[in-house]
Amino acid sequence: MKKKGELVEGDSTTLIDMETKPENNYGSITMLFTDVKIRHADSVLISQNAPCQPPDCNVFSDGSTRVDFVLVWEEPLSSQNEESAGVNPAHLKWRGQFLRRLKRAGLLQEQKKVVQAKTRVCFVLLSAPWSVLCYYAEEINLRVPLQVVNSPNLTWSEQMLSRLSLPNPMLQDVPNPPPCFYTCEFRTNKLQRFLGSDNEETFFKTTQRHQVLYEILARTPYGSVSKGQVGIDRLLSEQVFTDAYPLHEGRFKLPTPQMSPQSFSVRQILYAYWAKWSCWTRYQPLDHIREYFGEKIALYFAWLGFYTAWLVPASLVGTLIFLFGLWLMFTDVPAKEVCESGGSFVMCPTCNICSTWNYSSICLTYKAGILFDNGGTVFLSVFMSLWAITFLEYWKRTCSALSHRWNCSEFEDIEERPRPEFTAMAPMTMRNPVTGLEEPYFPENQRFNRTLSGCMVIVVMITAVLICLIAIILYRSIVGIIIYKSSNSFVSFSAGKIASITSSVLNLLLILMLSRVYFALAHILTRWEMHRTQNKYEDMFILKVFIFQFVNFYSSPVYIAFFKGRFVGYPGNYNTLFGVRNEDCGAGGCLIELAQELLVIMVGKQLINNIQEFIVPKLKSWWQKRRMSPRLREVKVEGGEETQRAEVSPWEADHQLLECEGLLSEYLEMVIQFGFITIFVAACPLAPLFALINNWVEIRLDAQKFVTEYRRPVVERAQDIGIWLPIMQFITHAAVLTNAFLIAFTSSFLPRLYYRYTRDRTLSGFVNFTLATSPGNYSREQSAPCRYLGLRDENGEYRPEYFHLLAIQLSFVIIFEHVVFFIGRLIDMMVPDIPEEVEIKIKREHYMAKEALAENRTVGKTMIPGERDALSSSLRQRGTRPSPPLKNESPPPNLKEIPEETDSDSRQQLR
Repeated sequence: MKKKGELVEGDSTTLIDMETKPENNYGSITMLFTDVKIRHADSVLISQNAPCQPPDCNVFSDGSTRVDFVLVWEEPLSSQNEESAGVNPAHLKWRGQFLRRLKRAGLLQEQKKVVQAKTRVCFVLLSAPWSVLCYYAEEINLRVPLQVVNSPNLTWSEQMLSRLSLPNPMLQDVPNPPPCFYTCEFRTNKLQRFLGSDNEETFFKTTQRHQVLYEILARTPYGSVSKGQVGIDRLLSEQVFTDAYPLHEGRFKLPTPQMSPQSFSVRQILYAYWAKWSCWTRYQPLDHIREYFGEKIALYFAWLGFYTAWLVPASLVGTLIFLFGLWLMFTDVPAKEVCESGGSFVMCPTCNICSTWNYSSICLTYKAGILFDNGGTVFLSVFMSLWAITFLEYWKRTCSALSHRWNCSEFEDIEERPRPEFTAMAPMTMRNPVTGLEEPYFPENQRFNRTLSGCMVIVVMITAVLICLIAIILYRSIVGIIIYKSSNSFVSFSAGKIASITSSVLNLLLILMLSRVYFALAHILTRWEMHRTQNKYEDMFILKVFIFQFVNFYSSPVYIAFFKGRFVGYPGNYNTLFGVRNEDCGAGGCLIELAQELLVIMVGKQLINNIQEFIVPKLKSWWQKRRMSPRLREVKVEGGEETQRAEVSPWEADHQLLECEGLLSEYLEMVIQFGFITIFVAACPLAPLFALINNWVEIRLDAQKFVTEYRRPVVERAQDIGIWLPIMQFITHAAVLTNAFLIAFTSSFLPRLYYRYTRDRTLSGFVNFTLATSPGNYSREQSAPCRYLGLRDENGEYRPEYFHLLAIQLSFVIIFEHVVFFIGRLIDMMVPDIPEEVEIKIKREHYMAKEALAENRTVGKTMIPGERDALSSSLRQRGTRPSPPLKNESPPPNLKEIPEETDSDSRQQLR
């Protein structure tokens, strides 16, 4: 272990010995290969000709050098001297130093300035020459193609409908499907063995060029490395540059007059076949999404589509349970008893200043409670618990197939490198025990101390959430009393409902406010903890946010489900909180209040988020375009004296778009929703249906944002959805326990079942069974005793039925969770995480990569000297023809193929 010294300016200038040609044109991803030769086992060559593309505008002034990245800053027009036009002199120094070091790193640059009404916008166009691309492609382990694979990406529904010979209404013919390849890590000295290596202009995809540029920008220092003055992210946060982004590939709007779909760019294809509202019933073009936005964003949309499809059976079952509850509303015997009781049941006051009331007055509320509290909720709870387990198991299979198809199945295990910010700021280096190389290192004891400090901040924020919850509880009690005292008889009777609904809305507003504060705090804490890799950094950030959001969103429903009404006491001996009588469940029970809370928080949050995602980006985009009006502007090219009027350039058009905010908020919204439809589904059978409708809208809104309103994000590789999968597994386990306790202790299912088998099978007299009589020493204006919910005698003591029922409830919880977990374990064992065909493909790709990168082998052959004639004779005797050699290679004249008669042990050693 040794201390890390400051970076020497010359360190970044040593590249591979290849000539840099600025005039080279590096094509778009849609022009990946003009002529791809596919070699099959029978040696048949098939040619695929790429469609003709429109002229590329993302180029330098020479018309050929490809623009890979754009840096932007703004200057005020008031300054007379352009050299001092920046707001801060330090910014000018840092910016100049950063651009000089980028030039020394081999990047080509061209500056353009656009004069507006009050500011001058400066664009720096960056391009990576072939030598720089090759050097960093090997440095950051980019994967390049070895062979085309004909493997259609079929979904389970597509396969099922195909086997049944049924038409598939979700299928659409998307033009220009990206080819799928066997790939391996790029090596400069093996360049000729890769597919398409004869064309430097199209060998590296556009997204790979973006990755190389971002790697250089992220690791280039602009000041003192010891002070963390490294990388474009720090410069953006310091406002030295206002923006940094890769360019979209042309406009998203379809060309007029109408052209052949084969001539569309990838962005236009995504807009026409994915982002339009008319595509809501179609499969998502995942391969095109991955080709344009990268694996990380493509995996998000794949997961979102998979989750939405699985919500269809869940919403159907939930809707059937809801309809069953509607039928029970008109046939339930206890509901009829309540509605027909008249003045038979005089209930005790709900607050210290309230008066008695008749139980028959809650007829409608009691019936509404049956919608959410009936025997069908038990079946729904079991179904949703097993649904969640099965959903996650089959997502693992789908994810493994996609990650292999997209060549990132081993990304986190083998290829992931330290974050550029970590590399620059780590105080020392240590030898990697796997690779044997010196790598940046941050001491574990320091990271532990920082993590512990971050945990303390999280505890403080969770405490703030609980304080807000107590404030909401007190608000409900106090507001209910105020409304009761100061209103007419009708409003006074509804005081509890008004207080409950307004408190739910207030709770939602507090949740959204606290979320914004904590997001910023979690980001600061995670950066301070100095995590080595980008995935580790994101996982820890997500975990912090989720822990807070879990408590933030679920604390109020958990309180209503398991605590409200449990510690009330009885008439004459009520318990208090800060001098206010503890809350009791409403007239219809706590389950209907829980359903109301869930509908307000879940549906209200979805509505607010969808409105924000639909309106806010459009307003921001309108304001940004208005600030930079699309009229003709004066454009000044560096090195030229004259100015000319020109149309809006691609980098200027993308500058008017919004910065991509990442996937955290998108994932978080869906995972919170997943928790609502699994943890509390027993209280709201319609939750899966609301989630399904929301997700259909969500997919289109997200697609439109990424294609039309966001700048193009830098491609990020990923092999799965990261820590979100363990989070959903945790939610699934929590859902089993929560639903068991909900049915046992909050629902009336078990009390009804107990009464049915011990008293009356028709449930006649059940209402009277659930009501206790106030003690004789409880004095009120009325001389007659009143009734309240509870299994107590006239002295306030629990009746024997209470303990019988408690034993049944605890037994039900144990049996429920054991049965569900056992069946879930069987599902886990029967459904392998990786499909068998994917395992075979992975082994095949490893074999091909090993053979392609070997010095003394060709693909499919292993050669040893001196046995060519023997092999040829052996093959002729069998009537077999040798396979042709790999393209651009021929067997050395003195090497022979291994005969089949060679024993297996020797063959294995040679391989």
